[in-house]
Amino acid sequence: MKTILYGRVSTAEQTSAHQRTQAEAAGFVFDHVLFDEGVSGVSTKLQDRPQGRRLFDLLWKGDVLVVRWIDRLGRNYADVTATLRILLARGVIVRTIINGMTFDGSTTDPMQMAVRDALIGFMAASAQAQAEATKEAQAAGIAHKKENDTTAYLGRKPTYTRAQIATVADLLAQDKAVASIAREAGLSRQLVYRIRDDRAGAEKALALWGL
Repeated sequence: MKTILYGRVSTAEQTSAHQRTQAEAAGFVFDHVLFDEGVSGVSTKLQDRPQGRRLFDLLWKGDVLVVRWIDRLGRNYADVTATLRILLARGVIVRTIINGMTFDGSTTDPMQMAVRDALIGFMAASAQAQAEATKEAQAAGIAHKKENDTTAYLGRKPTYTRAQIATVADLLAQDKAVASIAREAGLSRQLVYRIRDDRAGAEKALALWGL
């Protein structure tokens, strides 16, 4: 049996080093570490990515695939669920760093299988919904900039980045205290509360400024 960490990095603000550090901090030890850099999870299926293709060659019964979250495999519901069905049918165990979730492809218990598949469906749908919301916010920002020559109606320029929003979301999912999150993300506690209470609004502000 082997354990493989797979990650996907789609923007310059994300780093493979951060995902690996998170995994190691959670106690994982890897036989292989694979990352696809600069790849969209919306438009590029896992099997169409260079390192994603390697996963299908490396993973077999009893092996463990570790991902930060299901959205690293993709942000398209049909693609993600199809990919996981293939891996689970092989007997692969998929584990997430966030919340420490485990999807066991070796189980034959019907109730465990039903719960597992329902969770996968929900998580895959959430990943696609989040990607679509981000895309809409970005499109709105671009349209707004085209229609306005000044920044008078953009509000204050955000003092945070998309990477910091992602960090806050990850740490909130781990139930960490706001003060601890603020220190780790390099933000004020007020900003952490704002991102927690209105993540879509925070991402929209970045999009309006073209950030």
